[in-house]
Amino acid sequence: MKRPPRRAWRPGRSLKPLRHPRLWVALWCLAIAVVVVFSLSPPPPMPDFDSSDKWSHFLAYFVLAACAVQLFRNWPALLGAGLGLVLLGIGLEYAQGSLTSNRMADAADALANTLGVIVGLATRLTPARDLLLRIGGRREGADA
Repeated sequence: MKRPPRRAWRPGRSLKPLRHPRLWVALWCLAIAVVVVFSLSPPPPMPDFDSSDKWSHFLAYFVLAACAVQLFRNWPALLGAGLGLVLLGIGLEYAQGSLTSNRMADAADALANTLGVIVGLATRLTPARDLLLRIGGRREGADA
C-alpha cells in the first residue's frame, strides 16, 4: 500500500496569512519567554511613583495579547491565547511566591496582567488588528 506524499509543515488555519509566520510566532514565543525570565529574576529598581509595578505588569501582558491579535485570525484562537496568557500570569505570580526568595506573589499583579490581556485582545476590534499584515505583507497566494 502506497503512503500519501509527505506535506511540508503549514501554519495552522488560525494564523493570519503572514509572509513569515514561523518567524513571527517564534518572536512572540521569545517575548513570552522574556516575560517569564523577568518575572522570576530579581526585581529591577523601579521608579518611586505609586503602582508603577502594576503598570509594568499591565503593559507586558497588553503587548503579548496585542501581538497575539496580529498573529491569529479568529476569535477561538485569540481567546485560547488570551486564556493561556492569563494562566501564565497567575502561574508566574504563584511561582514568585513559592520558588523565589526575592519576590512575592501579589494578586494585584495577577489582576494587572489579566487586565492587560483583556485590553490587548480588544485591539482586535480596532483598525490596528491587521497592522502586521500591512507592514509585513501576506504570503503569495493567500486570500485576503
